[in-house]
Amino acid sequence: MKRIKKSRVSTKVASASVLASFMFLTACGGGGGGGSAASKEQDTSGKVTLNFITQSSPLAPVDPNEKLINKRLEEKTNVHINWKNFTKDVFVEKRNLAVASGDLPDAIFNADYSDYELLKLAKDGAIIPLNELIENNMPNFKKVLEEAPEYKSMITAPDGNIYAFPWIEELGNGKERIQAVDSMPWINVEWLEKLGLDMPTTTEELKEVLIAFKTKDPNGNGKADEIPLSFINKPGAEDLVFLFASFGLGENPDHAVVSNDGKVIFTAAQDDYKEAVSFINELYKEGLIDIEAYTQDWSTYLAKGKDQRYGLYFSWDKANITGANDIYEVMPPLAGPDGEVNVTRTNALGLGRGKMVVTSANKNLETTAKWVDQLYDPIQSVQNNWGTYGDDKQQNIFEFDKEKEMLKHLPLEGAAPVELREKTSVGGPLAILDSYYGKYTTMPDDAKGRMDIIKNIMAPKMKAENVMPSVFHSIQELDRLTTIETDLFAYVLRMRTEWYQNGKVEAQWDEYLKELDRLGLQEWLEIKQGGYDRASK
Repeated sequence: MKRIKKSRVSTKVASASVLASFMFLTACGGGGGGGSAASKEQDTSGKVTLNFITQSSPLAPVDPNEKLINKRLEEKTNVHINWKNFTKDVFVEKRNLAVASGDLPDAIFNADYSDYELLKLAKDGAIIPLNELIENNMPNFKKVLEEAPEYKSMITAPDGNIYAFPWIEELGNGKERIQAVDSMPWINVEWLEKLGLDMPTTTEELKEVLIAFKTKDPNGNGKADEIPLSFINKPGAEDLVFLFASFGLGENPDHAVVSNDGKVIFTAAQDDYKEAVSFINELYKEGLIDIEAYTQDWSTYLAKGKDQRYGLYFSWDKANITGANDIYEVMPPLAGPDGEVNVTRTNALGLGRGKMVVTSANKNLETTAKWVDQLYDPIQSVQNNWGTYGDDKQQNIFEFDKEKEMLKHLPLEGAAPVELREKTSVGGPLAILDSYYGKYTTMPDDAKGRMDIIKNIMAPKMKAENVMPSVFHSIQELDRLTTIETDLFAYVLRMRTEWYQNGKVEAQWDEYLKELDRLGLQEWLEIKQGGYDRASK
């Protein structure tokens, strides 16, 4: 049965590939370059030109070829990339438009496709399976999969095909991996010291500290302009759900935790979630929460952080918001009303399955595969992820030790790590395994600090022994998950936001649970449990 299914998929892909190529060549037959037609072009030195769509930060050059990393890569591979580069805010729209119109590039770089999108594109023949290209042309990537074989199963679709080149970044493992905690709480220790307050250890102590931040003018300017608590009210590193773990299981961006006996649990339907939401409402009623928290974007959040206006805020790294200084320190996990302390383990893994796809319009598959394989060279992967060395036009992330053939991180000198990396790195498919540190690269200072926090402060308080693995569901399962999550997750966020402000969580809880079931929660749990059970075998 599996073989028949595979054969059908391959036939569909092949047929659609021919059709897409025909449509494209017809469109370009009048002599206008671009698309896959350009991928046939070679100059006198044999250099091949490939056409890619990509996305990058507004901080980066409009033309990715201006980045030193890409200049060196072109010299090394003798492949020129003709980029169509879009900023992140419009990339998805432009990417989807190109595919829908049939005007396919040779590949989509930094594609960030979801699993469902990958399988749908494969079914429609817009992208091709990569198994043979990997086997025959990609020794660097094969070496990664040999050293870390678990990733091969993670990137392989249920039909046996690999449809995208992944981004892999490891640092630490288990409870001490760098992604084990997403959102971290950063508290203003200068304000604590000025007001003679100790670091809070319980949720009630935190409430009293925030009240003091609001009423006792800790910044000393005679104005009530301090913001006791701020966050961005959506799933991510700037959300305040780190606090939820003080009341029980806690919360994750995907609303899933796994019990120690292997049961998948929907966090937003648990009693401890209700208690956590009630606690946030208490803070709201005291006027301790930033009035912009429910609507602000990153730039607004960042601007107030740079002005040191926060008493407590949440982020992956304080350097990204308030700078790499000693004004803020991480707040340890707090004991809740029952005296228990917990840190929720995130389900995040340093894996992006859909980082780059090759389209059915590509006429230089072998060249493309060999070019991508260079991205999996350890020294190249490290630069693609963080930035490069020897750039005389801007600040460098690294210096290159030729004797040791190793990239060594340079001091950030006050620069926000995320901003510096967005200017110089290229992202895309890459692999940084845990074994690379000390061999091909040093650990970044900001990562080192984060790892120390996780190891010494967070991991000892993590009660969960299990996390949700990175399951590659079937297209049928993903179709249902996508449909359910669209309404379910939006409803959860809407009700949570309302309850933060109106305090009606207790009165509305039973109706809320009924609505979760109506929106498909039980089916969602069944699919998630099945995926967990398969991946855990």
